[in-house]
Amino acid sequence: MPQRHDRRTILAGLAAAGIAPATTRAAPRDPDLGPNVLIVDPGAPHAQATADAWFVQQEKAHFTDRRYAILLKPGAHALDLNVGFFTQVAGLGLRPGDVAVAGHVHAEADWAKGMALVNFWRGVENMAVRPPDGADRWAVSQAAPYRRMHLSGDLALDDGGWSSGGFMADCRIDGTIRSGSQQQWFTRSSRIGAWQGANWNMMFMGVDGAPATSFPDPPYTTLPLVPVIREKPFLYVADTGGWHIFVPALRRDARGVSWDGVPPGRSIPLADAIIARPDTPVAAMNRALAAGRHLLLTPGVYRLAEPLRVMRAGTVVLGLGLATLLAEGGAVAMTIADVPGVSIAGLLFDAGPVTSPVLMQVGPRNSRAGHAADPTLLADLFFRVGGAAIGNAETCVEINSHHVVADHLWIWRADHGDREGGRVHVGWDESRGEQGLVVNGDHVTCYGLFVEHFRRAQTVWNGEHGRTYFYQNELPYDPPGQAAWRAGSPRGWPAYSVAEHVRHHRAVGMGVYANFTADPSIVLASAVEVPRAPDVVIEHVTTISLGGGKGVIAHLVNDAGAAARPGAIRQTLRRYPEKRP
Repeated sequence: MPQRHDRRTILAGLAAAGIAPATTRAAPRDPDLGPNVLIVDPGAPHAQATADAWFVQQEKAHFTDRRYAILLKPGAHALDLNVGFFTQVAGLGLRPGDVAVAGHVHAEADWAKGMALVNFWRGVENMAVRPPDGADRWAVSQAAPYRRMHLSGDLALDDGGWSSGGFMADCRIDGTIRSGSQQQWFTRSSRIGAWQGANWNMMFMGVDGAPATSFPDPPYTTLPLVPVIREKPFLYVADTGGWHIFVPALRRDARGVSWDGVPPGRSIPLADAIIARPDTPVAAMNRALAAGRHLLLTPGVYRLAEPLRVMRAGTVVLGLGLATLLAEGGAVAMTIADVPGVSIAGLLFDAGPVTSPVLMQVGPRNSRAGHAADPTLLADLFFRVGGAAIGNAETCVEINSHHVVADHLWIWRADHGDREGGRVHVGWDESRGEQGLVVNGDHVTCYGLFVEHFRRAQTVWNGEHGRTYFYQNELPYDPPGQAAWRAGSPRGWPAYSVAEHVRHHRAVGMGVYANFTADPSIVLASAVEVPRAPDVVIEHVTTISLGGGKGVIAHLVNDAGAAARPGAIRQTLRRYPEKRP
């Protein structure tokens, strides 16, 4: 395990090794990204102090409206960056090695005495990190992506107490990843030295160095290739000093990182995007989108009484510092036309007190166009109903277009809230979210799908040829009783429901957990409900009755598998339907 990172000790060690910052002048072409973005030139003299001050504000700020981004320009940096809530740290190179950090870029759980169960809403991406002690830590749970990183050393994914992440993609870890207390973790398109540890559900896709499949003991699921993926777009600074958005090229049957050599993709000058702040009128953003411009959302909370409307093919909407779209007055926060090649990335969607029918709609209902050659990408998108304030939404995400790739979604109806002033904005009848994700389009693929605590079915899949690789779900904690949860049926609502008419579907690496704290006598009939069809296949499923057995999940898939219950807390199923001889 890595040692505790004390900034002063680390920087003293760097200085002793001859790594000292040299003052440089900021490039004149830097855009104005607002007061909550710190653009750091190599050797900038005050960057560490600003980063430390922001961390002090954000370390415990579980439900704050403050949002921050720290952007490191190409070159060498001697920094120790402890990443708190609602903070993004990103390199501005075309390749991770263009931004070299001699120090630590890490997440700790000191504020919660080592428990990282609620270390949410933060992220790091696109840099090379060389820790002086040979190890770093990323102790997180949901909505905390570790992307496009090259770490020269080992990586710990916990801080001693429990943790419930997590997501890693397009990374190279030269040393050993130690998962520790992580209950589940998804790693995609990466290269690792070794992996150590497992608890409930660890999945690897297209990862050089991953352990072999051994589910359920230890619970490793390893697939050799990623069928179709486009990595998340990112900002970079060219050698000339100009700023651009890079959109990585689509990859099929991918394995390993995307950035060996010159990464393929398209470069968009930042001048082709509107740079928005929280006070930018939604009408101005929509006019820019309609005119063919892209949208960069700087950190903050955007209060939307009408949707952001993405109308044109190839549009990029990119958030910095977990920019947050708050739906007001029952509005939909974002709609996307049925067009190809759209990329939406790096955003938090928040439900307002008036019920929204949906927070994000991808394609209108009854979309018909095929986009196999240029799918839409949804990357690092997080949705929240309640917690920070009262929130209500019928559905968080509705995907109607065909050929959509979703790469890391956390869709969350809050199970806990902001306790400031004695107020907790959760409750069965206070913050109501009915469904997390509804998929009506065909050929939709999800990597790293986290959906939790909704009042009805967590995920509903109506489209054909859908695929989910890694699924994590906690059922709602707060149903007041069996009948109140699903009136007229004793079955309860499944965590993952594939419609009866579907004939082609695959889901691999699924974890569904019950913690019915309001009424531990509740029984869910099936964690996963699917049609009985030869090409509907569910693999490597885990169910757990949490809290020592607060509630029962009677079967894993349809009527298959034993009950997760008090005395038999964890159950697993390798495949449904079972292979015939």
